[in-house]
Amino acid sequence: MPAEQQIYHLKVDASGRIALPAEARQRNHIAEGDTVVIIQDAHGLRLKTRDQLIAEVQAYFAELVPPDVLLSEEILQDRRSEIERD
Repeated sequence: MPAEQQIYHLKVDASGRIALPAEARQRNHIAEGDTVVIIQDAHGLRLKTRDQLIAEVQAYFAELVPPDVLLSEEILQDRRSEIERD
């Protein structure tokens, strides 16, 4: 098992809740009131912070766009062109 990997055994209470151990919250910078996301896929359930998920989505889309292209500028140019046509 890799050194950075931790395994936690959690119990689900009668309301379906689990409590994240303090160590896991600290290591992942999760504070009271933060939003976490549970993703179900072919490998099971994965828990991520909202910031982690946003970073993954941004990285995914960044790979699809050439580095010298600003999509926001392309959208603005498209809208300007539409206005000129009207």
